[in-house]
Amino acid sequence: MASDRVARSPWRWFWSGALVVSFGLYYLAGELLPRAATRYPAAWRIPLKDDISAFMNWLIEDATLGLVTFKEFTRGIAWVLEQPLNLATSLFATGFLSGVGSNAEQILPPLSWVAVIAVVYLMGRYARDVKLALLVAGCFGYLALFGQWHSAMVTLSSIVIAVPFGVAGGLLLGIAGYRWRAFERAITPVLDLMQTIPIFAYLVPILFLFGFGPVAAMIGTIIYAMPPMVRVTMLALRSVPDEVVEFGRMAGCTRRQLTWKVLVPSASSGLMVGVNQVIMLSLNMVIIASMIGAGGLGYDVLTSLRRLDIGAGIEAGVAIVVLAIALDRLSQAYAARTPTGRAGGETSLVKRHPWTLLALGIVVAAYLGGLLFAALAEFPQAWQITTGPFWTALVKWVNVNFYDTLEAVKAALLINVLVPVKRFLLAMPWAWVIFLVAAAGWWLGGWRLSLLTAALSTFILVTGQWADAMVTVYLTGISVVIAALIGIPVGIAAAGNDRAWRVVQACIDTLQTLPSFVYLIPVVMLFRVGDFSAMIAIVAYAVAPAIRYTAHGIRYVPTELVEAGIVSGCTPRQLLFKIRLPLAMPEIMLGINQTIMLALSMLVITALVGTRDLGQEVYIALTKADTGRGIVAGLSVAFIAIIADRLIAAGSNRVRRRLGLQ
Repeated sequence: MASDRVARSPWRWFWSGALVVSFGLYYLAGELLPRAATRYPAAWRIPLKDDISAFMNWLIEDATLGLVTFKEFTRGIAWVLEQPLNLATSLFATGFLSGVGSNAEQILPPLSWVAVIAVVYLMGRYARDVKLALLVAGCFGYLALFGQWHSAMVTLSSIVIAVPFGVAGGLLLGIAGYRWRAFERAITPVLDLMQTIPIFAYLVPILFLFGFGPVAAMIGTIIYAMPPMVRVTMLALRSVPDEVVEFGRMAGCTRRQLTWKVLVPSASSGLMVGVNQVIMLSLNMVIIASMIGAGGLGYDVLTSLRRLDIGAGIEAGVAIVVLAIALDRLSQAYAARTPTGRAGGETSLVKRHPWTLLALGIVVAAYLGGLLFAALAEFPQAWQITTGPFWTALVKWVNVNFYDTLEAVKAALLINVLVPVKRFLLAMPWAWVIFLVAAAGWWLGGWRLSLLTAALSTFILVTGQWADAMVTVYLTGISVVIAALIGIPVGIAAAGNDRAWRVVQACIDTLQTLPSFVYLIPVVMLFRVGDFSAMIAIVAYAVAPAIRYTAHGIRYVPTELVEAGIVSGCTPRQLLFKIRLPLAMPEIMLGINQTIMLALSMLVITALVGTRDLGQEVYIALTKADTGRGIVAGLSVAFIAIIADRLIAAGSNRVRRRLGLQ
């Protein structure tokens, strides 16, 4: 213990001195330091965004692939994907049409709402039990009752096409990573980037390559949702017992047979977890994708935000949550379902596929009934209800009665916290900041981490993103600190009470399924636009991991250590601060890490409420179809996320080693 204290002592002095120097630089920067020390000269910047834009223009205008141009190739891919998407949209939402645009005439109606609800009920009953069947049927019934059916079916059409493509692509890449370690090492950093680059940044090159419309939106959804499937596939295949693999080899399986007849079926339950993640991420993408032509619920939320129609926005957002809950529970049930064998001699079609035939029968009966009774084909508008006026009236009431209080809180935080921190970071010399980031990497993880953090910080600097990056760090940092100050105490309180934990868990599950845009609507209505509104939205969106991981870490502290503390005479306060919190610290740090990731992803969305950071750069690039600007700004956000992730992971490992947990 003494040697550990001696080893930590130089770093303690170093960081104390660094803090003093930082404040000195802040107060003296304007008088002693040249402007180039705090504002990286434009002449020194690398014009990477221009180079990327020029490359993309060449790719679209001049590049060829054999007998076709690259543009024709990408448009061909879009046309191929458009066919199943049109079929699904016709089946669920619009019906089968003849003609184009305003001259289109419906030949066949879409599936009846009664048929869809009945089919999802049967799926829930088949996958688990009546409770699940009633839950998913109730979710779809909610969509019809609250007037969200058509938009929800447009969204579902995109999901039922995007998810199979995302699952198939992720499965194939995961199998390749499982077979060849070199391929896994090659795609791992790509997957890291794909999961840290802001969602908006995906859309810029996709819009450029595939045009504006639902197909481009679906392609963006597939790319965004695929990485978890790749990782889960590799993990699930490696978890297959060795004896199962050896049995397949002894049975004479070829490599292909071993993969598709042994490994994939044996890992099916783990793979379904990946399918679940693809579904959830696809639903998370629907609002963002609406910015490049996707319709459905995402478009409804986006237009409500632009009109500041809080009632319509909340209703559409809740509809996305309801649809997410139904699909999430169904996919989880199918993942946990144990296949049941059929008795010998059951060869008739009815005995082999009773549920499928029953579903088809209901679809046909509902379709024919819809031709006779309009209420069976389309949910009658007279039966629909809305909560939009209630939410609008609620926000109006809050504004009328608490305007002065809200403005006072907003002004106090802006004047005393947000503005000083923002000025402090913008005044720091860029060389000093990069040095401190590199020093933190060396302290927590050694010279390799130090080089990585310094290189990623330098990329942000030389590409001209430094000032925007500092604003991003300031908003993210303050939001994460506030989220931690809220989330950690709530997690501690919930960990000690099972009933409280169930209530808290239900709340944070709801927070994590609400679309990110939904958070902006009430915040803008209450606080207008600006950094404060962005901070409130980020905190609300990102607080859930801080609560969840804190509670998880404390609940799973070894019982014998807690009992040893009790035997030693520790008070409840001492048990918490001397035993539970220190042992839960690695989990708490992981929760902070996830909070940072969510905060950065939400920060890009808050560009719509007037922030001036990297998120705004990505959003402007999307509106102007400027690929270079969007990609460089997106990479800068991703690199901030990677720096934070690596530093926190190294710090967590350091804590684990000190506690003897690793």
